[in-house]
Amino acid sequence: MNNIQVNFSIKDLENLTGIKAHTIRIWEKRYNLLSPNRTDTNIRNYSLTSFQKLLNISYLNNNGIKISKIANLKEEEIPVKVREIASRAKVEDHAINAFKMAMINFDQVLFYNTYNNLIENKTFSDIFYSVFLPLLEEIGLLWQTNTITPAHEHFLSVHIKQKILLNIERLQSLEPKPITKTFILYLPENEIHDIGLLFINYQLRSKGYHTIFLGESVPMESLTDLLDFFEEITFVSYFTVNPEEKLIPEYLKKFNETLLNKDNSRLLLLGRKLLDFDTTNLPNKIAVYKSIEDLVKDL
Repeated sequence: MNNIQVNFSIKDLENLTGIKAHTIRIWEKRYNLLSPNRTDTNIRNYSLTSFQKLLNISYLNNNGIKISKIANLKEEEIPVKVREIASRAKVEDHAINAFKMAMINFDQVLFYNTYNNLIENKTFSDIFYSVFLPLLEEIGLLWQTNTITPAHEHFLSVHIKQKILLNIERLQSLEPKPITKTFILYLPENEIHDIGLLFINYQLRSKGYHTIFLGESVPMESLTDLLDFFEEITFVSYFTVNPEEKLIPEYLKKFNETLLNKDNSRLLLLGRKLLDFDTTNLPNKIAVYKSIEDLVKDL
């Protein structure tokens, strides 16, 4: 703990908890729920304990408990009340908060304990859709606002990837359906964000499809080698930071001409870079999806 950043500005707390800075100030003044330290210039500075307490307060408040009642709870009663509600109510929000705490503290034990509690009652796919995806979206925003560092994001990403890989490994020994279709999963050059693609690989494997996962930063030219090995190929890719928006039309045009010559070949695409992409003039063999869930349902 001594080597971890444990001080937060009120803006950090706002970004991490979703509670407006104005509301935090009111809760401090009116209910004495937090006691920030102050710099020589009177700027609020919050401890890790304050951050954890605010996450718990937010959880209780979002579950219908008035702030005035929370303020009357003893310090040690607040986390007990959170656990009590989480045990009988929707656990996703509580799990997301716990994963945030694990990330902030670089706490592997908290990450795995939280995950193990979830997996007792949920499938891995349910956890990914209802917890990991919303969490990753939040983490992306926190990174953009400088609330967390790349080290925090990497810590969380690595542990989520480990869980996906573990679940894929459990499917490796299963014989795929008769190989009439092969899915090639890859990321374009300079694209390294592979969590979404890994999860799609897991979903395809769980449905019995034959998949080849090539991973990050694959040059288009390298994909041509696969055309000689498989008759029916569906390429799947994820555009998170690359290619640049202005280069996407040319990339897809070249991909279509180079790799989709066979009648039964396709390219399925997802990713942040494609959210506002105009699909009107896309070649028939290329499809863009808004979410992983939409793509999986269409398989």
